[in-house]
Amino acid sequence: MRPRAPENIDSIRTSSSPIYVPFLCCCELADARCTNSSYTDNGGSTLAIAGADFTVMAGDTRLTSGYSINSRHHPKLFKIGGTTADQKDATIVLSVVGFAADGEALKERLDAICKMYRYRHGKPMSVKACAQRLSTILYQKRFFPYYAYAILGGLDEEGKGAVYSYDPVGSYEREQCRAGGAAASLIMPFLDNQVNFKNQYVPNSGEGHALQERERRPLARADVEILVKDAFDGAVERHIEVGDGLQLMTITRDGIEEVFLPLKKD
Repeated sequence: MRPRAPENIDSIRTSSSPIYVPFLCCCELADARCTNSSYTDNGGSTLAIAGADFTVMAGDTRLTSGYSINSRHHPKLFKIGGTTADQKDATIVLSVVGFAADGEALKERLDAICKMYRYRHGKPMSVKACAQRLSTILYQKRFFPYYAYAILGGLDEEGKGAVYSYDPVGSYEREQCRAGGAAASLIMPFLDNQVNFKNQYVPNSGEGHALQERERRPLARADVEILVKDAFDGAVERHIEVGDGLQLMTITRDGIEEVFLPLKKD
């Protein structure tokens, strides 16, 4: 039983017994943090696939809060660094999923930095430089991070597709493909098999460890777009936070093409 603090302040001066001050245990502090959280998860998923001379990025348009659907038309892909209001001349795409407000704030900050670079140097920021700058932005907020899973896509200096994936505090790497968000655990194994050719072997090439892995090569654009649609069609069947519409952007040397495709709405 916890000792009680003295009711009369005068008794503190005369009493030789120790004074006990009320305190919160670790569990009570954790509960307080959980009930007063500054974050929430608004669901949705995104993915990106790099090709030989293009990058395809996609995300669903559902915005959720718990079991409620707040919007069926919320985009998760944003053009970055353009000089016009519609970002028509942008060369980089950022996808964000997680806490929608933090994703919007992160997008606005990166877009402003890319615009300032363009005005000062007279050319758009390269996707490699933008990837490093985004890492710095995230790391600067490491003590109160952006609760957003970011993927950056574009074309590198050689004209090849480039995809960079991030954790909330700025660690990043360039990859052939990556999925993020609520259905990432459903989509990523599919991409590993179909894009990275994991567990694919040449028929009749041997047995056991003697099997030869299938040669890895970039997929054609048409094949990638079909894979993206199939990945989201499968995800919406198994995850309630994904659905409604599919926003798909394809980055090429001619610019960024954007299309919207329907997904399951229930």
